[in-house]
Amino acid sequence: MGTAISLDLADDLPASTLDELAEETFGWLREVDARFSTYRDHSEVCRVDRGELRAADASADLRAVLAACADLWTATDGFFDAYATGRLDPSGYVKGWAAQVASDRLVATGAPNHCVNAGGDVRVRGHDATGQPWRIGVRHPWDATATCLVLTGTDLAVATSGVYERGHHVLDPRRGVPATGLRSVTLAGPDLGTADAYATAAVAMGESGLTWLDHLPSPWQHAVVTEDGHLHHSRALPTLPPS
Repeated sequence: MGTAISLDLADDLPASTLDELAEETFGWLREVDARFSTYRDHSEVCRVDRGELRAADASADLRAVLAACADLWTATDGFFDAYATGRLDPSGYVKGWAAQVASDRLVATGAPNHCVNAGGDVRVRGHDATGQPWRIGVRHPWDATATCLVLTGTDLAVATSGVYERGHHVLDPRRGVPATGLRSVTLAGPDLGTADAYATAAVAMGESGLTWLDHLPSPWQHAVVTEDGHLHHSRALPTLPPS
């Protein structure tokens, strides 16, 4: 998926079991990369985009992702758009969705305490190896060595979309130009795929994304850093002082 992915398994299980769980998790993520990559000519996404494969004939996973993207387009008033670049690219949902599915599978197989980190999109369950709630640092948008917030939780999905690594790469689908106004947007809630998409949509909205985020229902919480350096966040965001 073009990013680094890490897995922290915190359950006291035999080493062989942990190795097997890790291999199954990374096997799933490799499968997602092969199916959804926009860089692999023979991926399902590229074949659907070129018209070589009908979406109705694609895998159940791809059909589910396309259906979710359609729902998210409606929920974000069109600002989350898998066709914003002019071609099919559901990447703004797929990375978070894939990590969420990986986490759900770990819970189902008896590993309820873990952290899946897919390029900064993080799904935590249970507690870390010391028995404490997980701590999730949100990168400072101007200093790669610092955090601007630290979140904590035992069942939390956290996704951040920003312009500090790839520049203004998120398009405003209404104007067809890179969105500006927000330096980074972080969403925290119960589902990582949705959090990933919501963060992307808010960046695409520019400064009006602040108002949209404020109207999201509970349990969704957010943190935003604007281009002029102001930090805004939900009152109920589960934060700790940066360490």
